[in-house]
Amino acid sequence: MATITELKCAVRETLESRGVLGQLKARIRAEVFSALDDQREPRPPLSHENLLVNELIREYLEFNKYRYTASVLTAAGQPEVPLDRQFLANELKVAEDASSKSVPLLYGLVSYFLNSSDNGGKTFLRAASLPTGPTASNTVAGPDA
Repeated sequence: MATITELKCAVRETLESRGVLGQLKARIRAEVFSALDDQREPRPPLSHENLLVNELIREYLEFNKYRYTASVLTAAGQPEVPLDRQFLANELKVAEDASSKSVPLLYGLVSYFLNSSDNGGKTFLRAASLPTGPTASNTVAGPDA
């Protein structure tokens, strides 16, 4: 007869081999965060910029099969249905070719900035209309930072 330790090992190996163990851990983590989330403190409204940033992150997470991590965004107020990729690209004023459509937009944006040689390799960032509050900051480093 198998011992408890042997049974635990067998169950763990089976769950790992089926790819379920990681999903279970992520689900438990999400439930713990949900239980700890203070619902009495209202969330700030989701700004247009935050919506776009969250959508870029969601596309990246889903592309890399981090579905349970991506589900945290919907728990935080991101719409359940992802934005249409073409809509997202239009909002960001990004033109794509056939090869760029096979990877998340975030990869293309990072690649653009890594390979950009304008202004000595630096891009001036302007402040966006982010939500204000005690933890929000509207300051963005200028070209001399």
